[in-house]
Amino acid sequence: MSSGDEAIEIPRARGHELSAQDVTVAYDGTDVVHQAAITLRPGDVTALVGPNGSGKSTLLRTLARLQRPRTATLTLDDGDAPADGLALTTREFSRRVALLTQGRPTPSGLTVRDIVEFGRYPHRARWSRADPGGPDAIRRALAMTDLDGLADRGAEHLSGGQLQRVWLAGCLAQETGVLLLDEPTTYLDLRYQVELLDLIRDLTDGHGIAVGVVLHDLDQAAAVADRIALLRAGRIIADGRPEDVLTAERLTDTYGIRIDVDTDPLTGRLRTRAVGRHHARTGRLSTTS
Repeated sequence: MSSGDEAIEIPRARGHELSAQDVTVAYDGTDVVHQAAITLRPGDVTALVGPNGSGKSTLLRTLARLQRPRTATLTLDDGDAPADGLALTTREFSRRVALLTQGRPTPSGLTVRDIVEFGRYPHRARWSRADPGGPDAIRRALAMTDLDGLADRGAEHLSGGQLQRVWLAGCLAQETGVLLLDEPTTYLDLRYQVELLDLIRDLTDGHGIAVGVVLHDLDQAAAVADRIALLRAGRIIADGRPEDVLTAERLTDTYGIRIDVDTDPLTGRLRTRAVGRHHARTGRLSTTS
């Protein structure tokens, strides 16, 4: 998350394709994700969007093997030989896929560097702590998340936004070919939200990482994603380019509120506006401004 025009040093990883088919997940006997199919491709950002309770985070956690599906086929392909993602050992899978989850606890008695170092566990020898690439990976992860100056600070003294960046740094230190992010802009101020989205694009454009990210902000999703999967009631109802998925009619129907869609004249990017009762009554929100 370096500021200005300073180039970001990309971690040394190799992009993988993560494909999931026929994903059905149940809670207490009730299906909450229904026969979902999604593919995360190297060099692409795929954003999962949709209302609360639509199954976005559940699907992402299933891709990361943290949520046991009722049915699913999971395939990891590094360009050499596809692997059954559900058959890999935890260590083998964690060398390929990293997940930033929501609501991680605040560790006590650990420094920022200690937490980031946890991301190296899949790369350590089974019976020792030997990890030749670890120090450089940790240094890069701290630099990319602008945590160099906080490396020796105790985690209990960090703000929510700082701690979010620490957990992200741990994922980056893991140096995987697939990075899954569940609402990563939570707790971040505007600067770090923008820089996080820039970092995601650096990882995909500069090094071919496959990124899957859950976002609530539709404009952020449109700005960062190559593809968008729109979920409603546990089903993927649209999957494609942002301009094809994020239409006013589809979003209005999905979210149950009027949503206008147009193009920002300054950036050329798609832009959305949810229109509330007061906006509609007073005319304070124009679809052409």
